[in-house]
Formats: sequence, C-alpha cells, structure tokens
Amino acid sequence: MGGDVQTGENEWFYSEEVKEHFFSPKNIFTSEEEAKNYTADGEGMVGSPACGDVMRMWIKVDPKTDRIRECKWRTFGCASALASTSMLSVMVTENGGIKIVDALRLKPGDIIKRLGGLPARKIHCSVLGDKALRAAINDYFKKSGQFSRVLHAEGKIIDPEVNVSDEDIEHAVLEGARTIEDLQKRLKVGIHNKDVLPKVKELIAYYRKKHFGE
Repeated sequence: MGGDVQTGENEWFYSEEVKEHFFSPKNIFTSEEEAKNYTADGEGMVGSPACGDVMRMWIKVDPKTDRIRECKWRTFGCASALASTSMLSVMVTENGGIKIVDALRLKPGDIIKRLGGLPARKIHCSVLGDKALRAAINDYFKKSGQFSRVLHAEGKIIDPEVNVSDEDIEHAVLEGARTIEDLQKRLKVGIHNKDVLPKVKELIAYYRKKHFGE
C-alpha cells in the first residue's frame, strides 16, 4: 500500500493524515457520471492508462478574486496518489480558496509535509496531482482568454546518446535520485558523454530545490 513512511528495513508506518485521505478521500468523483455532470472552469489530465497511473482534475475559479473555489478529481493511481491528491484538493480550496499564483507555487514537498511523509519510492506519486492541477489551471487560462498566463512545457534532451531529457531527470529526482551516480544507475546519463555531467549536476540541484527545498 502507498502513503507509508519507512523507518526501518522491514518496518512501515502510515501517518494518520495518509490513512484519512486514502480511506476517505476528499473532493473525489466516485463515478464517471459525476464528472460528466460537473461544469468546470478548467480540466486537466496527466498520465497514461498504459502505465496504470492516470489523474484527472477539475477546478472552478472565482474570476473576481482569482481563487480556486472547487477542486475535484479522479485517478487510477496507487494509494499514495490517492492520498496526496486528496490532500492537494484540500490545500487549494481551504480558507476560501487559494489564489492561482500561490497554487502554482505549491511543490510536491508541500503536499508530502501535510501528509506527514511518504517513502522516497512513492514521492513521484504526489506529482500526479500537482501536474494535473497545473494542466487544469492552464485549461482555465485558455478558456478565459488569459493566454499570456498559459504555462509552457520546456522538455529538452540533455544526453542525446541515451535520449535522456530534463523531464527524465526531474522524474528520477522525485523518485529518490540525489546524485549523478544515482541518475547513472537509473538513466545511464553521462556514461558515454561526459560533457553533459555539469548540466546534469546543475539539474539535480535545481529539482531538489524546486520540489524539496534542499
């Protein structure tokens, strides 16, 4: 089961927050019919059915205050994805709703902190909800004619020898990679082309700071 915090080689604990949001997820659509009948200001989807993890998210925004009033979601992901997205939906709608500019500043680490922790191998699950939220916000920007605010993806190949992109490196860091050696074990990046190693090291530091504040 996801949403666990490892404290020993064979010992696993579940925070009360993770259990609460896994067994009683907040703001979730329990059927496709609910989703079809919901009128949203923005909708986003990330993941792939072929991989098993898919996240869909719907938001309603108050145009006068630029705050997210409602956040609904559905997922076919694991328990950690359920718990982290449930928590995210609470974080963006509590206290009258979060301003979009602040929602875009949220990091997976913020969600994990509110949950009381997740194991390193499950950290990437918290990214599904975060990415779906950004996709929904982007959709809202487009539907409301705020094209100057649309976020643009900037995937870039870092090591053409093994076809590794900055997004691959980001995903590896989210799954626990912390050093170049960690990345080389996972992605083989920089093994044949040593010239890319300075850029790889720079990206590791960037993503560690972006997602975990390290």
